[in-house]
Amino acid sequence: MRCLLYAHVFLCCLSVAHSFCPSQCTCVFHGRSDGTGSRSVLCNDPDMSDIPVNVPVDTVKLRVEKTAVRRIPTEAFYYLVDLRYLWITYNSISSVDTGSFYNLKVLHELRLDGNLISMFPWESLKEMPRLRTLDLHNNRLTNVPIEAIPYLLNITYLDLSSNKLTTLPSDLMDIWPPFNGMPISSNASQKVVLGLQDNPWLCDCRISKLIELSKMTETPVVLMDLFLSCSAPENLAGVLFQRAELDQCVKPSVMTSATKITSPLGSNVLLRCDATGHPTPALVWAKSDGSPVNNTVQESPGDGIRWSIMSLHGILNKDAGDYSCKAKNVAGNAAATISVSVASTISTTIPPLRPNIESGAATPATTLSPPTSTPNTPSVVSTVLPRASTTQSTISVKRKTTPSDGLQRASVKPAKIQQGSNGRKLAADEKSKKNDASKSVKDLKIVEETSDSAVLLWTTDGILSDAPLTVVYSRYGEDDIKRTVETNAGSGKVLLEGLASGLRYSVCLVAKGSPAGKDPCIDFYTLDVVDDGGQNQLFMIISGIACAVALPLIALLLYKILALYCKGSSTPLDEEELEKDSYVKFETISMKQRTLTSHPTELWARRQTHESERMLLCSRSSIDSQMTYKSDSCRSEYLC
Repeated sequence: MRCLLYAHVFLCCLSVAHSFCPSQCTCVFHGRSDGTGSRSVLCNDPDMSDIPVNVPVDTVKLRVEKTAVRRIPTEAFYYLVDLRYLWITYNSISSVDTGSFYNLKVLHELRLDGNLISMFPWESLKEMPRLRTLDLHNNRLTNVPIEAIPYLLNITYLDLSSNKLTTLPSDLMDIWPPFNGMPISSNASQKVVLGLQDNPWLCDCRISKLIELSKMTETPVVLMDLFLSCSAPENLAGVLFQRAELDQCVKPSVMTSATKITSPLGSNVLLRCDATGHPTPALVWAKSDGSPVNNTVQESPGDGIRWSIMSLHGILNKDAGDYSCKAKNVAGNAAATISVSVASTISTTIPPLRPNIESGAATPATTLSPPTSTPNTPSVVSTVLPRASTTQSTISVKRKTTPSDGLQRASVKPAKIQQGSNGRKLAADEKSKKNDASKSVKDLKIVEETSDSAVLLWTTDGILSDAPLTVVYSRYGEDDIKRTVETNAGSGKVLLEGLASGLRYSVCLVAKGSPAGKDPCIDFYTLDVVDDGGQNQLFMIISGIACAVALPLIALLLYKILALYCKGSSTPLDEEELEKDSYVKFETISMKQRTLTSHPTELWARRQTHESERMLLCSRSSIDSQMTYKSDSCRSEYLC
C-alpha cells in the first residue's frame, strides 16, 4: 500500500513538472492519437528583457516575439535538445554570442528577422548541422565575410534582404549550381531560395555571378525578387541587375623573375615580381621572419597588371633569406617566394707564429679555407691579416730580410721536424713551394703619386690572369691598421685611395699559393701639398676689386688724352678774323618764312656766347619778339 502511494505522488509531481510553463510565455501541447505530441512555446510579453531559461525541455518550437530582449547569451538553449524551430523575431537584439546556439543539433529553422544585428556569428552555424532555413531579414548587416561560406553549404533558404549589404564574396555563388559544377536538377526539393532585395548594392566584379544568376531563366537558385538594382557606382545607379554588364573577378596570379638568387657580399640585388588579376591586385613584399621590407617600387602599366621591384643595396649576410611577393584583390590572394643567399668567401689568415720547441725558432703558418660557392656563382676573396706577434719575432705584411731572420731560418732543422704525419705534411708543403717558385709577381712599382692616392703597377710570371690578388697597404710602421683591395693578376694595376699627404706608406701584393715571406712589398711617399685654398681665394678677391677700380680710371685717362690731341691738331684763327667774326647780324624773326642763306654774316659767331647773352638772344627769338617787329625791312644788330 505504501508503494502505491509513493508511485501516485511521483506521477503527480511529474505531471506538474511536465506542464510547467514560464510566467511570461504561453505553452501549447499538440497531442496525437497515439499519445505522443509536440510542445510549442510563445513568449511575446513586451516587458520581457531576457531569454527565458525555464522553457520545458520537450519544446519543439520556441517563439520569442516583440519583446525587449537585447541579447542572446551563451548556451541560452543548451537543454532544449528537441528544439527544431527557433523564432526570435522583431525584438531589440543587437548582440549574438558565438555559443548562443550551442547543442541545437536538430534545429531546422532559425529566424532572427526584425532585430538590430550588425555582426552575426557565422561560425555558430556549425553547432546546427541540420539547419536549412536562416532568416536575417530586416537587420543591419553590412557584409558577409568569406569565412562564412563553408557554413552556408546546407542552407536552402537564406534571407538577407533589407540590410545594408553592398557586396558579397565573389566565391559565395560557387557553392550552388550552376557555378559549383554540379548538374542542374529539376527536383524542386533541391531549390535554393535567396532573399537579397532592398540592399544598397555596389555593382562590381564581386557580384558579377549574382548578376549573371538574375539573368538565368532555369536555375536551382531562386531569387525572391528578380528586380534587384544597383545603387553604385554612379554610372550604374538605378540599373537593374538584368541589364547590367560586369566583368568577372579573377584571382591574382604571381610570377617572379627568379626563385633563387645568390649574390656576392656588398653587391646590389633587384627582386621583381609580376601579378595579374581583375581587379588589378595590390602587391606587398614580406620577409620570412616578418621583418619589414622597404625600397620597393610599384607600377601598373595596364588594367589587371601590376609589377613591383624591391632593391637590396650593399647586401649583407643578414639580408639572406626568403622574400615573399604577395598579391591580393577582392577575388583572392596569391604569393611567390624568392630565396636570396650571399656568396661564400675565401679567407686567407696569417695566424701568430708557432714556436719551434726544438730549435727555438718561430715558423709562420698560412691557413687557406676552400671555397664553398655553388656553380656559376661568384665568390668573394677576403684576406684577414691580423697583427701577429710572439716573444721571439713579429711577422708583418711588409717582409724585410735581416741577418737575424736569416739566422732563425737557418736554425730550423727539417730532419727533426719532419717526423710522422706532420713530417709528411711539411715535406709536401716544401715540395709545393719549390713548384710555385717560378710563379711570382715582380716589377712592383708606384706611379702617379698624388696627395691622397697612388697607382700600383706590377707584372706576373707564371700566374693566371684571373688568379686573385690582394693588395695590402698601410702607413709605414702601423702594421695593425691595414687596408686591402681585391683584384686579379691580369689587371696589372690598382688604385690606392684614402691616403694622407706627405706620409710614407708600405704596400704588398699577396698572391694565392705564394710561399710565405715571399710577398713583394715596396715603400713610397705621397705628395706633400700645402692647402693654400684660402690664400688663393683672398688673392682672387683683391684682384677683382683692383680691376674694378682701375679699369674706369684707365678709360677716363685715355679719353682725356684723345680730347687734348684733337684740340691741339686744330688750326688757330688770326686776330683779324676774330674781329671780323665778332659782329653777327640777326634778322628780326617775323611771321613769314625766310629762306636761310649761307652768307657768313648771317650765321652764329664761332666764339663762345655767355649764358646771359644766350638767354637774351633766345628771348628776342621768341614769338613775342615776332609780334613786336612787324616790319620785314627793320633789322637789328647786336654786339655778341
